[in-house]
Amino acid sequence: MKEITAEKLDKYLNLTAQALEKVKLSEGLSSREVKIGEKYLEMARSYLSDANHFKESNDWVNSFAAVNYAHAWLDAGAIVKIFDVDGDDVLFTVDAD
Repeated sequence: MKEITAEKLDKYLNLTAQALEKVKLSEGLSSREVKIGEKYLEMARSYLSDANHFKESNDWVNSFAAVNYAHAWLDAGAIVKIFDVDGDDVLFTVDAD
């Protein structure tokens, strides 16, 4: 497949929105780790917002790129355990606990 379909774009926008709703900062983090986690969340929210804006502007390529960046910030935080995702290996790239 060489194109971004409406279905595929909506799938990833919804998946990332669900992941953003689920993610929370892990307990017991240092103040430095909390700042990092907050920055990761800020970046994920910003990229998801950009993705939605691009979609509304019919710029699906940049929307798809932005939603993937958004989800990557969430996955990065989950992988290094700054985010507690309750072992969810469907919404996040983590091993189920």
